[in-house]
Amino acid sequence: MRLKVSKSKNAASLYVIKSIYNSKTQSNSSVIVEKLGTEAELREKLNGQDPYEWAKAYIAELNEKEKEENSKVMVQYSPTKLIPKDKQRSFNGGYLFLQSIYHDLKLHNICKDISNRHKFTFNLDSVLSRLVYGRIIFPSSKLATYDLSSRFIEQPDFDIQHVYRALDVISKETDFIQSELYKNSLNISKRNTGILYYDCTNYFFEIEEESGLREYGHSKDHKPNPIVQMGLFMDGDGIPLAFDIHSGRTNEQKTLKPLEKRILSDFKLSRFVVCTDAGLSSIENRKFNDMGSRAFITTQSVKMLKGHLKEWALDPKGWMYGDSGKTYDISKLDEEKDYSKTFYKERWIHENGLEQRLIVTFSLKYRNYKMQIRENQIQRAVDVIEKNPAKIKKSGSNDFKRFIEKTNVTTDGEVAEKELFSINKTLISKEAMYDGFYAVCTNLEDEISDIISVNHRRWEIEECFKIMKSEFKSRPVYLSRDERIKAHFTTCFLSLVVYRYLEKALDGKFTTCEIIKGLRDMNFYEIPGEGLIPTYERNDFTDALHDTFGFRTDYQILKLKQIKNILRITKN
Repeated sequence: MRLKVSKSKNAASLYVIKSIYNSKTQSNSSVIVEKLGTEAELREKLNGQDPYEWAKAYIAELNEKEKEENSKVMVQYSPTKLIPKDKQRSFNGGYLFLQSIYHDLKLHNICKDISNRHKFTFNLDSVLSRLVYGRIIFPSSKLATYDLSSRFIEQPDFDIQHVYRALDVISKETDFIQSELYKNSLNISKRNTGILYYDCTNYFFEIEEESGLREYGHSKDHKPNPIVQMGLFMDGDGIPLAFDIHSGRTNEQKTLKPLEKRILSDFKLSRFVVCTDAGLSSIENRKFNDMGSRAFITTQSVKMLKGHLKEWALDPKGWMYGDSGKTYDISKLDEEKDYSKTFYKERWIHENGLEQRLIVTFSLKYRNYKMQIRENQIQRAVDVIEKNPAKIKKSGSNDFKRFIEKTNVTTDGEVAEKELFSINKTLISKEAMYDGFYAVCTNLEDEISDIISVNHRRWEIEECFKIMKSEFKSRPVYLSRDERIKAHFTTCFLSLVVYRYLEKALDGKFTTCEIIKGLRDMNFYEIPGEGLIPTYERNDFTDALHDTFGFRTDYQILKLKQIKNILRITKN
């Protein structure tokens, strides 16, 4: 780079220019790198300093910087020299993108506020951030997470004892962390709090003894171990909002109101629609969300409707499609022409002191879907009867073994020497009655298509639990003290929030497995005194990460100065 002075009748302008070689034309040309200003402007800006001398010094500095950045790194290796003992040489850099979101959410400031109040000396931010990054990239126990945190480019500045001390603090501050996180998230983007989804699940423990929150209850994982219940609210964009932990024997229908009351008070929200599944749709919960500016949309089991409502819902006549006003008989639908259409009927009902709108839909496509699922389950039931009847035990309401009936007598009424198993055809017929039907209850008067659309997005909160259980390996839980159990799920919740923002930043272009594996594989080899060499495969995912977050880690080598700059960017 060099200085160019362009003179006109009234002024002299100073530019930084650079020669560029064009391989196609085999000629050199000059391009302007930067306009420094006119001579008069620079004299005023530099307080009388000679602008030409200043410009030459500035350009010399730019050339030196460019030379340093473009200099090749030469490293010598010997086939007879052993590598240093106990010296780490590989580091993970995938966490840097999580770190950027962690700091955008100002979780480091939340840690600072907590630290100032508790007056402990360890670095809570360092511990919490590693628990969050580790839960996403290297999900494991707290001890293993501490060991694995040394694989990150930035090394931990705490001991394992500080991890457990931090859990005690996090447990006490979990409500504060959630409310502050919500406030901070508003600085990133507007939260869709007009629709709130709620669901509840449970997590089992490796420890078999009951104590505190750990109690025996109905495990959704079908494990004979103590469990805890976790209730979770999610906003309309799929970002977790708040959570709470309850003991294993707690009725899940009673978990909604306490957490919703906390959202009303701590989050200052008052106008929203709560969407739940049938298992959480008690009359008490519906009445609670029939007050003020709140409303509800909840799935309703057609099978569990009262007799006259069930008869109305299953009646093939009186169905509507779109807003034409025409009625249809669903028993006469065209299997091809009407296959993807959704028909509906509705009515207002007044029961138990609550007026609500019952909407029932029917779809041939959904009917065939339910039929196919049942056919697969029946085939599994047939297989287990024929090949391994010893596996037939008590089953749940959705287990394929529900179709197996057991008899202990022969056709002549005598006691059989062995238990006899067969397929329960009566049960199959009863279940087939409901194929294709789906119902919701609400106190809203909105368009039916809008209500159904809101309800269909409940899959996202179910996916949140799936991610925590499968990808984040939040179960089985090995902790025994209640405060540490609560802290464990607080870190899982924070990890889910950070992950969802990452997923959203990438516009949903990649699956959960692709994202987590991609971050886990972003490893670097250290060249002492020089920098880090990427050892991962550059692909569409890594390109999307770099384009989204505004920094790159995929150069042939990241020099020490570049690494410091990247760390600064990820921490704002």
